[in-house]
Amino acid sequence: MKISENTSVSMPVKNMFMIIAGVVAGVFAYTELTSRLVSLETSRELFENDLLKKSEQVPTDQEQHFLIEDLYKTVEKMEETQELNMTNKVNIEFLREQLDKALEDIEGLKDKVRENGKAY
Repeated sequence: MKISENTSVSMPVKNMFMIIAGVVAGVFAYTELTSRLVSLETSRELFENDLLKKSEQVPTDQEQHFLIEDLYKTVEKMEETQELNMTNKVNIEFLREQLDKALEDIEGLKDKVRENGKAY
């Protein structure tokens, strides 16, 4: 078999389109895979750089960070305590009203007993 510039190949058009589509799909997949790898490598490099920067923090920065965290915790505790105190205030006011009513009732009963002539 001799192959030259003038050699002709007969192939159905359908098969030729399938071959071209396969090559296009392969090139597209390779491009997407390469793009994804570059993206992941870039993300990893940025992450490592951030870790290096964080490890180079000055001790005063770390101390300030710890102080801020402690302040947030303290504020949260104070808010919880304040909420408890508000409910306690409502309960105390309710109990004070009940006690005043009970004292009035006791005085009324004492008055009725005195009216009946018995002193207690």
